[in-house]
Amino acid sequence: MSTLNDFNFKEKKALIRVDFNVPLDEHLNVTDDTRIQSAKNTILKVLEDGGSCILMSHLGRPKANEPEFSLKNIITTVEDILGVSVLFSEDCVGENAIQMANDLKPGQVLLLENLRYHNEEKQGDVAFAEALSKLGDIYVNDAFGTAHRAHASTSIIAQFFPERKCFGYLLEQEIISIDKVMTSGEKPVLAILGGAKVSSKITIIENILEKVDHLIIGGGMSFTFIKAQGGSIGDSICEDDKMELALEILRLAKEKNVQVHLPVDVLAADDFNNSANTQVVNITSIPSNWQGLDCGPKSKAIFHDVVQQSKTILWNGPLGVFELDTFSSGTKALGDSIAEATKNGAFSLVGGGDSVAAVKQFGFQNKVSYVSTGGGAMLESLEGKTLPGIAAINN
Repeated sequence: MSTLNDFNFKEKKALIRVDFNVPLDEHLNVTDDTRIQSAKNTILKVLEDGGSCILMSHLGRPKANEPEFSLKNIITTVEDILGVSVLFSEDCVGENAIQMANDLKPGQVLLLENLRYHNEEKQGDVAFAEALSKLGDIYVNDAFGTAHRAHASTSIIAQFFPERKCFGYLLEQEIISIDKVMTSGEKPVLAILGGAKVSSKITIIENILEKVDHLIIGGGMSFTFIKAQGGSIGDSICEDDKMELALEILRLAKEKNVQVHLPVDVLAADDFNNSANTQVVNITSIPSNWQGLDCGPKSKAIFHDVVQQSKTILWNGPLGVFELDTFSSGTKALGDSIAEATKNGAFSLVGGGDSVAAVKQFGFQNKVSYVSTGGGAMLESLEGKTLPGIAAINN
């Protein structure tokens, strides 16, 4: 694996694919700068070596170069985080971009305009990738969030840097963290999968059954497993067409000696809102017109014990409707359990949009070993797929 530390960037121009696809409010201010913060160490390493940086990223899903998707909107935030002033090129290719890249002095940073203002980016166009490649001496991919896409700037471009390409610190960390869960982690290995749907996690479950010792299935998708085994789940969310599959997963897990832990009780509600009437009931006997929206106290205790005995922990997906305060305590309790296990020496990786949002909401970022920055990319890694952006550096 070729990484940033394999290169000295003195007098060199690093062309860095970052993931600055950050959320903006109606006034086009950045509302969450995590992804920019995550790229900071990579950029500073190049500058400290005596090199310069050309940063390229996409932002949103522009159709026709709409100004609200311009990377111009994030310059101030990038400058604040890096502590250096940032030059801006109105286009990511063409004469102006080439001129600005050529004029770049050591210690300077140039941000290119949104890559997706050109359709060729998503099409993985070779000529477009080649045009981008002309801007720098060494190609650095530090965008895990887009590593699962075979786009021009994430995978096609690497061929123009056969000996001069590497992973940035962020992408390197992501690869190492996922590898710890999937291959090199200390046993027992625990995967916690939550969220609403079994269907979105099928391939992950099938792939990780080979790697884990324990599997906690929580959140909305647990009801498909409970109903498949004959439980009464009231009005709880359920994928009836996936019940056969749920039973097959349980059979496979048993065959592979994986212990599956499902909730045994739930906090049920008679309506989907914070002020609904609630009661704690056994998960196999939820009354009709009631729905399970969080795991109950017995489940929390069981999950806590499983987490404490694990040495490697993957958490993907919440255990309840944590966005509503009334139904957030299961997810919070799980975060506390993982934080405690981590403090006692376990390795914990959190990934996937909702669990990352929960970790941020409840302040667990610094209490787990690693929080992944890429939703789709992380899920595809866990499914055992080779990500184009990673393969392009390794080839």
